[in-house]
Amino acid sequence: MLAKIKNAVDYINDSIKTKAKIGIVLGSGLNGLTKEMNIQKTLLYKEIPHFPVSTVAGHAGKLLAGNIHQVEVLVMQGRFHYYEGYDMKEITFPIRVMKALGIDTLILSNASGGVNPNYKVGDIVFITDHINFFPKHPLRGKNEQSLGLRFPDMSEVYSKDLIALAEQVARDNKIEYQKGVYAGTQGPAYETPAEYRMFHSLGSDCVGMSTVPEAIVARHSCMRCIAFSVITDMGVGKMAGTISHEEVLKAANEAEPKLSQLIKELILRISIHIK
Repeated sequence: MLAKIKNAVDYINDSIKTKAKIGIVLGSGLNGLTKEMNIQKTLLYKEIPHFPVSTVAGHAGKLLAGNIHQVEVLVMQGRFHYYEGYDMKEITFPIRVMKALGIDTLILSNASGGVNPNYKVGDIVFITDHINFFPKHPLRGKNEQSLGLRFPDMSEVYSKDLIALAEQVARDNKIEYQKGVYAGTQGPAYETPAEYRMFHSLGSDCVGMSTVPEAIVARHSCMRCIAFSVITDMGVGKMAGTISHEEVLKAANEAEPKLSQLIKELILRISIHIK
């Protein structure tokens, strides 16, 4: 693992030489932020040693280096999923690489199904916690002490300080938002109505097929993490119905400008606090 991380880091440093402290992972249909970015260098995932390759529509498979509001950022345009056939260490390998590159704040985004009946399609949810339903754990196996503790504390995976900062940004920009718990599942099938009801009864507000492994590894790596979810379908209530990947992408694209504005302003305020 350590050798693979070094190989990837050396390649990226030779190509980009980034000094970014903020890393961003863009989920399904949430690529609009890249239009607000002054992109200085693009690397295809397939060019980076040991990086997996995105196989899902809506995930471009590019690592972008540049700046937003004159703040250096490193952006993953697309992520990897357990259902694609990758194991948990492969899925989270880019998070390890980001940490080794000097990233200390991670911003995650995803598209998810709503199981809280008070939600609606298009809502932006600030994830406050998660419930892990994945069949494997990204920290399973021998622990590399240099990467993190064997038994990391998970009482605050999603930074309360960053969430409070994001709430202030949302209020200042009149962006409506929800706060809730995200349930992470392996996919790739969407949940049945009974499963949606079960997830809600267990304490979750939305459900998706990503983010949780990345957030766990970020926490293991002592990175500050914040995650946003766009509700692209409802599994409960009057809006419940059939869903397709195309509909998920459409709903995410429609909500994306608000999320991009939110993340842009959040990046600026994070940079001020870092200074």
